[in-house]
Amino acid sequence: MSANPVMTLAEVNAFLAREFPQIALGRDFVVEDVGPLSARLRLIFSDRHLRPGGTISGPAMFTLADVGLYVAILAQIGPVALAVTTNLNINFLRKPAATDLVGECRLLKLGKRLAVGEVTLLSVGDPEPVAHATGTYSIPAR
Repeated sequence: MSANPVMTLAEVNAFLAREFPQIALGRDFVVEDVGPLSARLRLIFSDRHLRPGGTISGPAMFTLADVGLYVAILAQIGPVALAVTTNLNINFLRKPAATDLVGECRLLKLGKRLAVGEVTLLSVGDPEPVAHATGTYSIPAR
């Protein structure tokens, strides 16, 4: 498989808006970039993402990691709605700031049936990661 994306940023955004309106593109998430075996997404800060103590919740960070890897995979293989998460592990490293979070996604393996990747989550303006996730996705037969 080529390392160059087969879907443009605009095509990925259109696909997500059509197939997954629950992601709330533009309200909760922004796909900022897709590249060779990679993607960058942003979780737009909102009070609804906070947990007690004023930090961004684990479920919000988990969702950013999951959606980010899904986008990185879609950009590489095309609009395959039924690619599904089979495993996602996240390590919370430090308290994120009350600001947008960016997920830097990188695919480590992209096979015919499985994809494996990692995501580094960062608070905007802070170079230290707040979380690191790894995930495996099942890709349906074509």
